[in-house]
Amino acid sequence: MSVLKSLAASFSAIALLATPALVAAQLEARNVILIIGDGMDDQQITIARNYLAGARGRLSLDQMPLRGVSQVLTVSEHGTPVYVADSANSATALATGQVTSRGRIATSAGEDKPITSIIEIAEAAGLKTGLVSTASVTDATPAAFVAHINARFCENPEAMKDVTFSGIRVGDCSHHLKAAGGLGSISEQIAVSGVDVVLGGGLTHFEVPAENSSDTVIQVAEANGFHVVTTAGDMASAPKDKKLLGLFSPNTLPVRWQGENGRTAEKPEPSWANHITQYIGSVKMPDPMVCEPNPDYAGTPSLKQMTDVALDRLSNDRGFFLMIESASIDKQSHERKPCGSIGELAQLNEAVDSALAYAKLFPNTLIIVTADHGQAAQLIPEESLFAAFGVPVFTRGRLARIKTPEGAIMGVNYATNDFIMEEHTGVNVPLFSNAVGVGLVPNMLVQPQIFEITRDYLGL
Repeated sequence: MSVLKSLAASFSAIALLATPALVAAQLEARNVILIIGDGMDDQQITIARNYLAGARGRLSLDQMPLRGVSQVLTVSEHGTPVYVADSANSATALATGQVTSRGRIATSAGEDKPITSIIEIAEAAGLKTGLVSTASVTDATPAAFVAHINARFCENPEAMKDVTFSGIRVGDCSHHLKAAGGLGSISEQIAVSGVDVVLGGGLTHFEVPAENSSDTVIQVAEANGFHVVTTAGDMASAPKDKKLLGLFSPNTLPVRWQGENGRTAEKPEPSWANHITQYIGSVKMPDPMVCEPNPDYAGTPSLKQMTDVALDRLSNDRGFFLMIESASIDKQSHERKPCGSIGELAQLNEAVDSALAYAKLFPNTLIIVTADHGQAAQLIPEESLFAAFGVPVFTRGRLARIKTPEGAIMGVNYATNDFIMEEHTGVNVPLFSNAVGVGLVPNMLVQPQIFEITRDYLGL
């Protein structure tokens, strides 16, 4: 059953049993749904639109009444501007309205002080709250709305000291251990939080013992009133009288699509003559490929399914705040996998459909769709324009030539570095809103203003 039909049926039942005052209160309650496409800049949207809807087509995003841009702000630990963000500091800006440094989760640059988030403010006012992500729920974006710690990689009690990633030391959170007077790891902070619905990946980070305890973090969460589920079926049938924590994979959820036979973007291969001078010789471009279903995705709850469950559970007569993230638009771009990013943008677009359907039933629902930062992935000619003149021009990055359903070939290029993973970019990011946002959301703003708009709309 669609979220629109499900909620309509639920509301009809409420209307039969409840007083007119209660029905009126539920209709008048103010809600905010913030949808974040991680790394979803205009390049990613255009690439996905070309594949999903065609060059003349439109996504649900494109048909929202308001479209603007958000300027991403970042500072160093000393407060000087940094022009390219990461997901931790940009999510912190969205969650708290404060600009901080890269890697920080709702803590201030330099001083390392916790910054109150919109979820904490909403909970204190009696509103329901929810987090939905296709990443681990301990990942940077969801974490910034519910936790406070100096480094995003400190996701569980066993990852608090000398944290490494791909052999690189990326942080230390020793002073945030509970034994040192801190709040503990991200998973522990989620486990003791008041968030009503938390859905995504990250089971690995909850199966370990809590700090100085024989109980796992899952057991801590259960003691705090969470009903924990690990399958889509259990999510749908979970009791309504408990908070819900859904952990559907060890870490990030599997993506919906992949490149043909798992292919990624590849480097063009110039002939030996081209090494002498760029005006002669030839270049072999990567073979075109199609996008195909990722076999690992089978059984994974979609972003839309998780969104529908969250909306059903959060709907009430006081109002709610819900953050929804399609995380792997970004993660697949880091790995130079355009088909993966396209499929995850399709998932975000489906979540937008669910949010818009909900807002039709409950018109005091403000929907904001945006990104946290820009990402690698650039739409370029799949064959250089100079090739028509016999000049073997080619990208020095990695190129994917994707066969689209329209019968054309689309060139997607990655060239931020020559390391094992691509990097973010410093571009403004798109901003969309439903009719409620018209006149309320400016056409251009700085990222922390999204927090302010959300707080003010909810009357907090």
